[in-house]
Amino acid sequence: MNRFNDNTSSIPVYETFKQKYSPEEKVLLAEIRENLVDLAISTGEDFQLNESRLLNDIKNFLYNRLSFESGNASGEYIDSLSRKLLQDIVGYGQIDPLIHDDDLEEIMVIGINKPVFVYHRDYGMMKTNIVFKNDEELIDLIDLMARQINRRIDQESPILDGRLMDGSRINATIPPVSADGPSLTIRKFKKDPFTIIDLINYKTISVELAAFFWLCFDGLGVKSANAIISGGTSSGKTTTLNALTSLINPKERIITIEDTLELQIPHEHVIRMETRPSNTENRGELTMNDLVKNSLRQRPDRIIVGEVRADEAITLFTALNTGHSGFGTLHSNDARETITRLTNEPMSVPEIMITAIDFIVMQNRIYRPDGVSYRRISEVAEVVGIEEGTVQLNKIFEWNPETDKIENVSIASKTLSEIAKLSGQSLNDLYKEISNRQIVLQHMLSHNIRSVNEVNRVIESYYSDPQKVLNQIILKG
Repeated sequence: MNRFNDNTSSIPVYETFKQKYSPEEKVLLAEIRENLVDLAISTGEDFQLNESRLLNDIKNFLYNRLSFESGNASGEYIDSLSRKLLQDIVGYGQIDPLIHDDDLEEIMVIGINKPVFVYHRDYGMMKTNIVFKNDEELIDLIDLMARQINRRIDQESPILDGRLMDGSRINATIPPVSADGPSLTIRKFKKDPFTIIDLINYKTISVELAAFFWLCFDGLGVKSANAIISGGTSSGKTTTLNALTSLINPKERIITIEDTLELQIPHEHVIRMETRPSNTENRGELTMNDLVKNSLRQRPDRIIVGEVRADEAITLFTALNTGHSGFGTLHSNDARETITRLTNEPMSVPEIMITAIDFIVMQNRIYRPDGVSYRRISEVAEVVGIEEGTVQLNKIFEWNPETDKIENVSIASKTLSEIAKLSGQSLNDLYKEISNRQIVLQHMLSHNIRSVNEVNRVIESYYSDPQKVLNQIILKG
C-alpha cells in the first residue's frame, strides 16, 4: 500500500508499507535467502522459482527451526511469518513495492542512511520513507540482482550494468567507484508500453506529424524513410522509437540491436539481439558493431539500433547506403549537433554517407517549475543533401513552446517528393493519403484505442484494406 504525502518539503514524500521483523526473524530471512541464492547458482540458468513450493519449504524450515529452539511456535505464527518471508524472498526486500509500482520511472538508492528517491510519472522526483541502514544490506541486494543476471560485482568489477528479468535496467556501483558507499539506480519500463496514441495524448507528438511519419516510414513500399531520434538523457527517445515502430508495415523483417533490451516492437517478425560484455577471462565480448555486421547476413528489411555511439555507426550507415532501412537513437541537443557527433570520432561517419538518413527527430524533456517534466518532439529536420562539404538540413516540424503545439513549418519535403516519384503518384495523392491516416489516428484517439494490441490491429487492418477501415470509421462517426 503506497500513499503520497505533500509535506512542507519541496520534494513530495512517497510512503510505502514496510515489513517489520524482530532480530531473530531477520536472521531467519537472511538464512533462507542465502540458501535460495545458493540453490539458484548451483542449478544454473534453468532455475525456476515455484512460489507455492517455496512457501511450503519455508513453513517446513520454520517449523523445524522454531520447534527445536523454542518448542512453542504456533501454527498461526509460522503461517503468517512464512507469507511475510516469501514476499521478501521472491522480491527485492525493502524496494520490492517500488519495483512493482508501474507509475514509477526510476528508483534511486544513493547510499546508506539516506532516503531512497523515485521519479514518479505524474509527480516527478519524490523522496520515499525507505532507508538502508548499513552497507551490507544494500550490497546483498545488489549482489542478488547481479547473480540473477549472471554477472558479478566486486572490488575488481565495481560497476554493474544489466537488465533484470522484468526488463528493468539496473546500474550499481560499490567503492572505490562510489566514494560514499554502494549506489543503485533502476530504470523501470511500463508493463503496458506507451503507444503512438499515448504519445499523441501526452502531446509528445501531434496527429499530423504521426500521420506524416506513418506514410514516410511505410514509403508506400517504394522508399522507407530512415530516422535518427536524438535527445538528452531520459528525454524519451527509446519510448518514441518504440511507438513509431508500430507504423512499420507488418510484412517487414525487423532486427533490433541494443546494449540492454528495451524495445518492445509489436510486430510478429522481429529478431532481438543484445550485446554481451567480456567474461572474467576477458573473452566472449559481443559489441554493437559485431551485431550490426551480423544482422546484415540475416536479410533484414529494417535494422533498429537502440543507441548509436561508436564504430557501429559506420556499419549502420553503410547498410543504409546499400538499400537497407533503419532507425537509431543518439545523445544530442539539436539536429546540427547530431550531424557533428555522427561525423566525428568515435563514430566517424563520412559526410557523404549522412544523406542515407531522411529525418533527424529531436526530443526534449522539459521541466515545469514544480519539478514535473514532460516530453516533446521539439524539431524534425530533413537531410536534403550536401553543399560545399556541409550537410544541408530542412526543418519541417517544430514545437512552439507558447502554444505547446508541434507545427508544420515546411514548404516542401524531399522525402515525400522521392516517394511520389518512385510510386508514380502526385504529391496531392500523398497529402490525401496522409490525411486518411490522420483520420485513422484521430479515430483511435477519440475512442481510446490505445493498447499495443489494439493499435497494432487497426494499423495492420489499414495496411490490408485501407478503404474498408476508412469506411468503418465513417459509419461509426
